[in-house]
Amino acid sequence: MLTLLGVLFGGIFIGIPIAFSIAVSGMAYLLFESTVPLLVVAQRMVVGVDSFTLLAIPLFVLAGALMAEGDITPRIMRFASSMVGHIPGGLAMVMVVSCMLFGAISGSGVADVVAIGSILLPAMKQQGYKQPFSAALLGCSGALGTIIPPSIVMVVLGVSMGTSIGKLFLGGVVPGILTGLGLMVTSYFISLREDYPRLEKAPWSEVFESFRAAILPLLTPAIIIGGILKGIFTATEAGGVAAFYALLLSMFVYRKLTWRRFFEICLETARTSAVVLFLIAAASLFGWVLAAENIPQMVANAMLSVSTNYWMVLLMFNALLLLLGMFMETIAIVLIVVPIFSPILTQMGVDPVHLGVMVCVNLAIGANTPPLGVDLLAACKVADIPYDSSFRYLLPFVGSMILALVLIIAFPAIVTFLPKLLMGG
Repeated sequence: MLTLLGVLFGGIFIGIPIAFSIAVSGMAYLLFESTVPLLVVAQRMVVGVDSFTLLAIPLFVLAGALMAEGDITPRIMRFASSMVGHIPGGLAMVMVVSCMLFGAISGSGVADVVAIGSILLPAMKQQGYKQPFSAALLGCSGALGTIIPPSIVMVVLGVSMGTSIGKLFLGGVVPGILTGLGLMVTSYFISLREDYPRLEKAPWSEVFESFRAAILPLLTPAIIIGGILKGIFTATEAGGVAAFYALLLSMFVYRKLTWRRFFEICLETARTSAVVLFLIAAASLFGWVLAAENIPQMVANAMLSVSTNYWMVLLMFNALLLLLGMFMETIAIVLIVVPIFSPILTQMGVDPVHLGVMVCVNLAIGANTPPLGVDLLAACKVADIPYDSSFRYLLPFVGSMILALVLIIAFPAIVTFLPKLLMGG
């Protein structure tokens, strides 16, 4: 066991990519602490990705990339500006709403950050917004793509927990809006203090016109969730439908995509998906080793020895996720930690959908907490500012996200209401 954990954390510490660290730690365990042949490495890694459901990952990645290419982002931001631009800190409000809307298309936090930030950050700088403020807000707003369906993290969660991805998608709607509203309220008060400008109130004609221009992209989440609810297609097939719809919009409706660029995007999608799927394969081997060492039961006993109180166990679990989020990548946490704790928590009465969405909100916070904070890192890179300069404004935004998490923990109906209403069970 020491070999497994020593190689894993040693590899991460010296900068080896986490997917390779996970895979090598599993191999090291089999070499030095087990009589099981190394052939098991290949077997377990293949089994880990031998899932029809996982096809949703490259399909949703492709859909998001095609939408980003097809002049979708400016349309969404124009609509967001017409709705909330007149509030104090207008462009900050536009950033949050744009990230919420684009997250419902891309399913990726980093994609949100890059697509929205590359257009909005220069405009905010021109209007006098401090770049560290804008970058901190962008990182936290972009992370809403982890919560709002169709979240790629939710697909991985659904597979690792054996939970309905459709119910997870529905469960993420209200928490995603709640978290976004928290960021907007925080931005409002900071904007009043910093005296950031607001935009002119858009007339109803502009609201209608911008909505008309953005309606086709905004139909994407409705098509995905509606199709799943009606039983027209599965969550995996929804990824294919979303990708095809994105192709039609970008190439034939808006005419912003060429066939040459399409094949380039397909190649980029393959590279991105390969990284994620290799991480899943490595985590499958790691999970098998943990099960062989009876680690889940040991962890359960250790946790329950501290307290058997429902709320205390939930708080300890979320505190652990917040801590790990500071040092580990989102999907790695899902694949390593969640399979250990989900049986314990579901046995204690935690609804699997509530648990899954709670994890997504927690990991969205982790994507913005130093030293790793991948979404915050991406935001600072787009803003071209030092990473640590954003820390001054980060705390209030992360605080509002933690408040949303606390509400979700305390009131499970925030998550479970829509899935129960629309899908039953």
